[in-house]
Amino acid sequence: MNAQRPNMRPVIRQLDEATANRIAAGEVVERPASAVKELVENAIDAGARRIEIAYADGGKTLIRVTDDGCGMSAEDLPLALSRHATSKIDGSDLLAIRSFGFRGEALPSLGAVGRLQITSRAEGEAATISVSGGRIEPVRPAALGRGTVVELRDLFYATPARLKFLRSDRAEAQAIADVVRRLAMAAPAVTFVLRDTTGDGDGRVVLRADAAGGDLFDALHRRLAQLIGSDFIENALPLDIRQNDLRLTGYAALPTYSRGAAVAQYLFVNGRPVRDKLLLGALRAAYFDYLSRDRHPAAVLFIECDPQLVDVNVHPAKSEVRFRDPAAARALIVSGLRQALAGAGHRASSTVGAATLDAMRPEPRIYQMDRPSPRAIQTAFVAQAPAPVFAETSAPFARIEETPAVQEGPLGAARAQVHETYIIAQTRDGIVIVDQHAAHERLVYERLKRQYASSGIASQALLIPEIVEMSETEAATLLALAPDLARLGLVLEPFGGSAIAVRETPALLGVVDARRLLRDVLDEIADQGEALALQARLEAILSRIACHGSIRSGRQMRGEEMNALLREMEATPHSGQCNHGRPTYVELRLADIERLFGRR
Repeated sequence: MNAQRPNMRPVIRQLDEATANRIAAGEVVERPASAVKELVENAIDAGARRIEIAYADGGKTLIRVTDDGCGMSAEDLPLALSRHATSKIDGSDLLAIRSFGFRGEALPSLGAVGRLQITSRAEGEAATISVSGGRIEPVRPAALGRGTVVELRDLFYATPARLKFLRSDRAEAQAIADVVRRLAMAAPAVTFVLRDTTGDGDGRVVLRADAAGGDLFDALHRRLAQLIGSDFIENALPLDIRQNDLRLTGYAALPTYSRGAAVAQYLFVNGRPVRDKLLLGALRAAYFDYLSRDRHPAAVLFIECDPQLVDVNVHPAKSEVRFRDPAAARALIVSGLRQALAGAGHRASSTVGAATLDAMRPEPRIYQMDRPSPRAIQTAFVAQAPAPVFAETSAPFARIEETPAVQEGPLGAARAQVHETYIIAQTRDGIVIVDQHAAHERLVYERLKRQYASSGIASQALLIPEIVEMSETEAATLLALAPDLARLGLVLEPFGGSAIAVRETPALLGVVDARRLLRDVLDEIADQGEALALQARLEAILSRIACHGSIRSGRQMRGEEMNALLREMEATPHSGQCNHGRPTYVELRLADIERLFGRR
């Protein structure tokens, strides 16, 4: 009985195969990109060395995948369209899976919601079979040299309601390109060609990745340069780390090469592209110390392990996995990436310097018809020019220091301080511009972390405790964390009402404004919410304390102070970026500077 028919007892029925396939298609084929993924994975499993993908109208009207793999015989074709028929496993062990496909649902699901035609040749003559909306046609002879051609037309024509949930042709085409890009990373020895055939002709090549030879890193290096770009490779750190039964390889970009969205994060488990929350969270945690919350790291990570240690049969789309020991997988990514980032030292991404040079290039030429008249220029200049002042009375914007010859350090020797904020250093083949506040902030933070890890942060007792008035909520928040803050060198006590007495502050900070320091700590706690673990929250508070105690913009520095800052940056890991992921320095090559002035 049910609400619609209260007097009718429901009858249990066996669904017909066509209906079952359409239901399965709802899980396996969400959009055209899902169909491309399933078909390309089948081609890789078939041992193909060249795979061509063509689509039209974002994959809604046509998806064609052509490969040179082992192919199928005429006898295999009808069986391939049956549910749960596969050549990948024998069903004895669902954990010993070494192929992309294994569920046997993709082809019957596609045939249930679209018009599917498969033409293949294994040995002997080629054959073809068609299925439309679940209705299978007889096998017929065909002409084909080798491999398989799968053509899917009018996706979701048999389930028109699903068409309403598809996005624009452009958005669906971008999703297809992203799927092919991820699979091309997983198989660098295979050539991939992606074409948009919307309209007439052979179509426009959207993506091409030629097969790369050599060992694992050489092949992956060339493949990533083709798919992501040389900028990523130039600013990424190679990884090859083993922990127990897990191995992590790939590339992780420097923090200063971060992105505004998580669009450059590619994760693979035993060669399978995945979007697993556990692994994405571990990647985010590895960069927690080096990026602000609105920036996202870029990385291509491969985890290899015995198939018995990971379950890939968690979801029909096979995009999520489940590790037998998830803590070990997370620790591998976090520790491996942090080890690699620590080894990068003070290095910052090369794109920072390139962006600086682009900003310094002259504006496009103004043609005579667009140029203002000389009188208009003179009028505007007189109106906007400041009143003249003598050089002796104007505030200095730069300080030139007498410094020794260029030192051997990578960051060179300090030559000037500009606007009492930026240090100009001369290297052997260029100049370096350092943001003194950002650089010192990272140095102070790293010192605090080292102290905290070894024996706790040394504190200095105030001769007279400083009393800070605040709201009852703010006071309760700080006092609840008082034991943890004491380990950070900040000792607090209640002082009646909503007041707090600051008795000790971190010694490394020197003289501090206690009221301002507490406000900084409260701001950091408010930003974090409850999402972070205790250790991560303490490190975030340390970062905010370091920002409070670092050299501020506007402070004049002597030559020896500037050079000491440069030398400490060279010796400190992660000093290429501040605590928020922004670069601490920009390096400009002399050759690039000369091009700006037309000397080359």
